[in-house]
Parts: sequence; structure tokens; C-alpha cells
Amino acid sequence: MKAKILIIGLMCISMFACTSKQEADEAAKNSKSPEEAAVEQPEQHGAEVKEIAMTNPLNKEWVTTGEKIYDSKCLSCHKLNDEKLVGPGWKDVTQRRTPVWIMNMIINVEMMLDEDPEAQLMLEQCLVRMPNQNLTEDEARQVIEFMRHNDGEI
Repeated sequence: MKAKILIIGLMCISMFACTSKQEADEAAKNSKSPEEAAVEQPEQHGAEVKEIAMTNPLNKEWVTTGEKIYDSKCLSCHKLNDEKLVGPGWKDVTQRRTPVWIMNMIINVEMMLDEDPEAQLMLEQCLVRMPNQNLTEDEARQVIEFMRHNDGEI
């Protein structure tokens, strides 16, 4: 009797497992690949930055943190001199661009490429869209402090 119950139980489990597997296979066939899903959902960064309070003198802690962020997220595309790598070099960037422009380029790149003529020109020159580095506003602000330091501010 116990053997019959065990066999019936195993048959039920097997039947449900097959149904679940079939349903999973069907769902997988009909679902989009991660690449297709990403194309349908454009990058969303932070809200547009309208103003930034600048420090004078530079916040040394932010400079240090900004340099670490540069080393891990920016170095592969941007040099600290005026040479283009993948993206433009950072030398004198804080003298050519406003802090608000730089901040928005870091955390709102899609908006900038859609709306800002200078960002569009850079895209034409570099031929590569800047990817979302998932930096917070605070992290982006620390990167700007490092950029100011790189440009000789103290």
C-alpha cells in the first residue's frame, strides 16, 4: 500500500514538474532577451541638475574620492591630459565647461545628447556614447572636485 501511494505521489510530482517545465520553456521562448529589453528602456539617470555649490578651497576629501572614482570608472575612456582616448581628455575641462554642464553630462548623458548641441558635437567627434556609470550626484560632484584639482585649482 505504501509503495502504491509513493508511486502515485511520484507520478503527481512528475506530472506537475513537467507542466512547470513546459510552461517555463514556453515563457522563455516568448520573452525578450536582456539586450532587447534594454533597447526598449533607455538609460535613466538622475534628475536634471540646475545648480552646484562650489567649494573654495577645494574639498581635499572629495578630490581623493573623486580620483578613486576616476580610476575605477573613467580612466578607461578619459585621459587627464588633452588627448582623446575613447572620450575627450579632461585637461582644462572645468575651464571650458560649467560645473552644471559637467554634472549633467556625468549623470544625465541621454538628456544631454538629446538636447545639448555641445554634447551632440562631442558624440560626433568621439563616435561613442558615454555609458551610464551609475554615479550618484554626490559621487559626480566628487569627480568634478577631482577635475578642478587636475586643472590646477587648489
